[in-house]
This record gives sequence, C-alpha cells and structure tokens, in this order.
Amino acid sequence: MRIALFEPEIAGNVGGILRLGACMGTAVDLIEPMGFAWDDKRVRRAAMDYIDHVTIARHAGFDAFRSTIGARRLVLFTTKATQSVYDFAFEADDVLLFGKESAGVPAAVAEVCDAGVRIPLRPEVRSLNLATAAALALGEALRQTGGLPG
Repeated sequence: MRIALFEPEIAGNVGGILRLGACMGTAVDLIEPMGFAWDDKRVRRAAMDYIDHVTIARHAGFDAFRSTIGARRLVLFTTKATQSVYDFAFEADDVLLFGKESAGVPAAVAEVCDAGVRIPLRPEVRSLNLATAAALALGEALRQTGGLPG
C-alpha cells in the first residue's frame, strides 16, 4: 500500500503524512509541483526524525507518477465521491491518492482513477485536514487488508 499526494501545498501536512507513513510502514509518493520548497523546515519539523524511516518518491508530474505504479489500483479520496471509505473493499497493493488542499485533483486525474471514495462528514463542513484524512483512510485500508503493523 502507498499514499500519493497530488501537488500538495502545505509543508506541515506533508511532514505529518511522512510521519504517518513511517509509523505504518507505508511509502509516500509526492506528485509535483508542490506549493513549497522541498527543503522547507516545516516538512522536517512535522516529520521529525521519522522522515528517516519512510520511503519517499518524488515525481515530476502526474504522468511520471502513473508510469511508476504499474497495475496497482489508484483509489482517489475526494469529497465528490458517493462511496464511503468504510464500504469500499481495499486491496493490499492499492495506491491511496489525495488531492491538493485547495482544489483536490483536476477532472482529468479523477477520470483515470480506478475508484473514488469519501470519508463521511457532517454536511455543514467541507473537508478534513489532508493529514487527518490520510490517517483515517490508511488506517481503514490497512485494517481491511491485514496490513496494520504490530
């Protein structure tokens, strides 16, 4: 299982997701351009020393990223989906894709994903923080596939 971030904009979110990947044994793909410099202190501050325990792959764009994942399913997390993450059957080699904080992913990216799922929220709010959403999604996916560590 992998987490992929499409054009992330906030260094602290990326750092938190890198820490999540380290703790759960999940690689993280970063699809550029990013909204901050990779050497941003905020990435390391959020990831802390956990950054040394996660596999990170950076990709020059979505097409470059797609060429590296092979036949793996690409599961998009989006507020526009109708299927709940808790009703979706994950597979151990899925790639969990999250869009940029301000706009998600463009329609062309959403169209090539194998599935779209959402995290159920109260109707009066828009969305979760990216790192929080990734943690909820990864936890459910790993629980379903028997991939939780420890």
